[in-house]
Amino acid sequence: MAENTVTTTKKKKNKRTVAQGQIHILATFNNTIVTVTDVQGGVITAASAGASGFRGSKKGTAYAAQVAAEKAISDAKQNYGLSKADVFVKGVGLGREAAIRTIGGQDIFVESVKDVTGVPHGGCRPRKAKRN
Repeated sequence: MAENTVTTTKKKKNKRTVAQGQIHILATFNNTIVTVTDVQGGVITAASAGASGFRGSKKGTAYAAQVAAEKAISDAKQNYGLSKADVFVKGVGLGREAAIRTIGGQDIFVESVKDVTGVPHGGCRPRKAKRN
């Protein structure tokens, strides 16, 4: 009895290159998240201060944001060939400026920096009136 052996050939996965993209920085008081996307908004890489090994109150520091930005950008440069980017910053944390400065130091040409922090328009619902 001869066994049937069928060999299947796997198709080689195409290496995707993204020369131009977007870098989204979410800087809160507790953490900083850096996401690198293509122009359409599809995520290429992401890194955060928590994923970079910082815990507790150290996640909200400027140094943690710098490390997270370095990690995300170096990964995007190595694996996808990112060279140009638009930067979108959201939030009021300590990591805002540090992450932007890190991007400039990583040989990425920054075309624009835009603040997309939400602005309240109408505010919170007021407290109920006191009954005395």
